[in-house]
Amino acid sequence: MKRTLAVVLALVALAGSAYAAPKSKVRIALIIESTVDDKGWGQAMHDAIDSVQKKYGASLVEYNYSEKMKPVDAGSAARQYASRGFDIIIAHGAQFKNLILELSEEFPKTTFAFGTNADVGPKNVFTYMPMSEETGYINGVIAGMVTKSNIIGVVGPVDAGDSARYNRGFWLGVKSVNSKAEIKVAHTGSFADYVKAAELAHTHIKAGADVLTGAAQQATGGLRAVAEYKDKQIWWLGQDTLQIAMPEGFKVIAAASYDYAPVIEAMIDKRQAGTLGGENIPLTFKNGGFVFKYNDKVGSVLTAAIRKAADKARADITAQKLKLDWQAIKY
Repeated sequence: MKRTLAVVLALVALAGSAYAAPKSKVRIALIIESTVDDKGWGQAMHDAIDSVQKKYGASLVEYNYSEKMKPVDAGSAARQYASRGFDIIIAHGAQFKNLILELSEEFPKTTFAFGTNADVGPKNVFTYMPMSEETGYINGVIAGMVTKSNIIGVVGPVDAGDSARYNRGFWLGVKSVNSKAEIKVAHTGSFADYVKAAELAHTHIKAGADVLTGAAQQATGGLRAVAEYKDKQIWWLGQDTLQIAMPEGFKVIAAASYDYAPVIEAMIDKRQAGTLGGENIPLTFKNGGFVFKYNDKVGSVLTAAIRKAADKARADITAQKLKLDWQAIKY
């Protein structure tokens, strides 16, 4: 009951509150396994913290980050930030869970956070979970309507967390408009293996896939592979809108992004009110945690009918008229 209540309260806070400027200076540190310009997972969080800092000014929000941190290295970085008095330390990745839980006991006055994870952590640990089955479903609707071969490829990192939700939401979206489509799912086993992601994308394409998608930062490797088929009708659906602006973006039909700014503001607000953690903060379309964009440069492949179907799906999800049972999908 307590865990359910914590999630509900966090959702209400994100959906209905306008956050005020911090009452006192807050120092935030970000630890990521990739880089802050990875056009994916890492950059989404970095950009959110950066936007919050710009909103309130560096005098109220101090921000430092550490890139290319494997879990074995991240512990040292996080401990240094905590020892230097940083207020909020975000280890952006489920792979950092055990590290953060350990450090939270060592530094009980520091707020730690990690995600994606739907669990409710200790009293000084926030978790956050994008309900990415929502973005996956919309991309799936588009994929199911675009494909000519009825073979669609998914390039996943590991079958866990928000990536698992995205892939299964995508599956549901495809099948909602195209029951005949065959969806091929493969995983690189890593959140940052761009080379393996490219290899899997090529494998899907050789098997006949003409629409592909993928989640996490490694997915840009898949997009780059798709872009090698410059003159063929092979397309990508992104899980980060920054992919549209990449040189390979001419292959991206549409893309969804996480907006972590409400999560960052919630953490700041709650900490300054005396709540150091112990809550899970979700991201949804309803609470502004997702952004969705079409790529107008792809031409006739993005028809009015496809836009209409995708827009309706997003509206129904936002209004909570469409329930997505992503856990029912087994593969």
